[in-house]
Amino acid sequence: MDIATFRVKQEPIKDLYRKDAQAALLTLKARGKADDSRVTCKVETGHGLVLAGIHPKAGGSGQELCSGDMLLEALIACAGVSMRAAAAVLEIPIRSAEISAEGDVDLRGTLGVTEGVPVGFKEIRLRFDIDTDAELSRLTELVELTDRYCVILQTIQSSPETHVKFNRVAS
Repeated sequence: MDIATFRVKQEPIKDLYRKDAQAALLTLKARGKADDSRVTCKVETGHGLVLAGIHPKAGGSGQELCSGDMLLEALIACAGVSMRAAAAVLEIPIRSAEISAEGDVDLRGTLGVTEGVPVGFKEIRLRFDIDTDAELSRLTELVELTDRYCVILQTIQSSPETHVKFNRVAS
């Protein structure tokens, strides 16, 4: 979608969100499976090589993958692998595990239509549905290790200092 078309498409969306805050709420979701004997996680993306774009609720075409979806998919991938690795270390047998993540975004912040509404996820929920005979106390250990060693989860939780820099390059 070209920039002019994008601006035209986005304006009525912004107007709607100014009038109806509930319409701006979006819950993104991602799913994955860790159901084999390897320390891996299969993430359902529905895409091969992806083109990132704007979510349809923010004026995008819907043909591209929203970066918020990609963040949740990265979280699932990392959490699934971390859980599998922790289960191997703890010797917890797991027949299968389904990992899901949901995150809530208020698009009024993203689109700059309401001052004071933050940009980004308001809440993220990560869930593991694990098929195992392990006792609850062992699963508690598994959750603790998964939480501690999942790079993406720790990054989200700790909000690291970040720096943004633009460089002008000659064409």
